[in-house]
Amino acid sequence: MAKKPEIPHVVVSRLPIYLRALEHARQEGLTCISSQELGERLSISSAQIRKDLSMFGEYGKQGRGYPVDALIHALRQHLHVDRVWDVVLVGVGDLGHALARYKGFAERGFRIAMAFDKDPAKIGTTAGDLTVEDIRLLARRVQEAGIKIGMIATPAAAAQEVANLLVFAGVRAILNYAPIHLTVPNDVRVEYLDPVIPLQRMTYYL
Repeated sequence: MAKKPEIPHVVVSRLPIYLRALEHARQEGLTCISSQELGERLSISSAQIRKDLSMFGEYGKQGRGYPVDALIHALRQHLHVDRVWDVVLVGVGDLGHALARYKGFAERGFRIAMAFDKDPAKIGTTAGDLTVEDIRLLARRVQEAGIKIGMIATPAAAAQEVANLLVFAGVRAILNYAPIHLTVPNDVRVEYLDPVIPLQRMTYYL
């Protein structure tokens, strides 16, 4: 049986961007879209878009473009967001509260199902629709629920310890908002979101 070709991470990272643009196009009433038009919306060359999408199959026809609904469906399947993923949130400060209340996650395939903190003053309070739980209960609760995705919204000093706990609980993908690099096993995927980094990139050009 032929081995499935490995898709470069840089290509995978563009798929959610394509999906978001296609969903906006559908909201505008478009049923077909060309790689040229999609590229203009995203400042990505049409050739790059065609090359990326061709790694997953043939979705468009020359001269007719891509059927918007069919391509949205295909990208959702490739990204595995044709289902709802439960997420555990650790750290319920200002950022954690904002994440717990953010409605955009549910609209795009994710649901924050649990929230944990170690601060006794926060345990038992609410964050969005959730009751904040004691972090000492995290491993058991996450294992019982089978949750595979975690969000870290703690201070940097606590982030590695939290990451270790999440990995022990069976989490295999971590979205880290703490401004620190995490050390995790090779089979655990970590994505970093530090808003200061892009700000520093921008100020270079000012």
